[in-house]
Amino acid sequence: MFRNIPTITKNLLLINIVVFLAALVFKNQFDLERWGSLHFFMAPDFNVWQLITYQFLHGNFTHLFFNMFALWMFGCVIERVWGPQKFLVYYLVCGIGAGLCQELVQYIECSSQGLLTMSDTDLTPFTVETNMGRMHIPVGLYVNNWLNTIGASGAVYGILLAFGMTFPNERLFVFPLPVPIKAKWFICIYAVLELVLAYSSSGDGVAHVAHLGGMLFGLLLILYWRKHPGRSFNMGNGKQFFENMRRNFESRQSQKQQQHTDTRQAGYGPTREDDMEYNAKKKERQAEVDAILDKIRKSGYDSLTKEEKQRLFEASRDR
Repeated sequence: MFRNIPTITKNLLLINIVVFLAALVFKNQFDLERWGSLHFFMAPDFNVWQLITYQFLHGNFTHLFFNMFALWMFGCVIERVWGPQKFLVYYLVCGIGAGLCQELVQYIECSSQGLLTMSDTDLTPFTVETNMGRMHIPVGLYVNNWLNTIGASGAVYGILLAFGMTFPNERLFVFPLPVPIKAKWFICIYAVLELVLAYSSSGDGVAHVAHLGGMLFGLLLILYWRKHPGRSFNMGNGKQFFENMRRNFESRQSQKQQQHTDTRQAGYGPTREDDMEYNAKKKERQAEVDAILDKIRKSGYDSLTKEEKQRLFEASRDR
């Protein structure tokens, strides 16, 4: 399975999984979360490199699973379309942008509560609203240990945005919706939901603003690349992705032809007339697929008609 995953996506998956396991195994020997999570920038434990390391830490298996599932599902496609270098830059920029947005929100929160004027060693009790109820903790502990962020969600939300902007009309089956929904509407719904939760779910332990920050920085980067295509790391229209699809299709057709020949030679296969008809239809289908792929290279995937997309999909799964 891992052989078919593009290089950057595969390595990101592996790093996140290894870090998660390492945090569990060495929990009593080394506090990986304190070292790598993104602290509030005015806290003693804050370091700039935490804008990178926080993206590879997760609080529990569910947190890790859903982030990695989305990374695998959408990251594989976007990396094949953009290429590894551009995809990695985009992923890190979205993650860093998400962290910066979270830092800004924390600064506004601390400023409004008057915490910025207090010492980091101040033991004055501070009341925090959480999903477990109210908690009274020292101000210093709150600023240094409570205001920290972990998870790849910001970068993953940026990838969701990239998929929606690259394939806006592709239909996705999203539980619990009974019908497929276009990618562009799926992304819009997610963004609105996160915006609502950011205002209404204070203290739920989820960095909703970081999710929106990842999408915001992703949007800005995509718009920049579209405006400056010469600096976009060879941004194309999915040539590599569809070339791979074409090679896979040709390989499957070759295997099918070989099986057809072996069956005929065994004495119980089709007649010569059936064989000629089969070859003629195969050649016609191949010519049709070649024409569709040429159209993609010239005008992009979105230029295809609904029938052409369906034909390409059928050809890619034909075995």
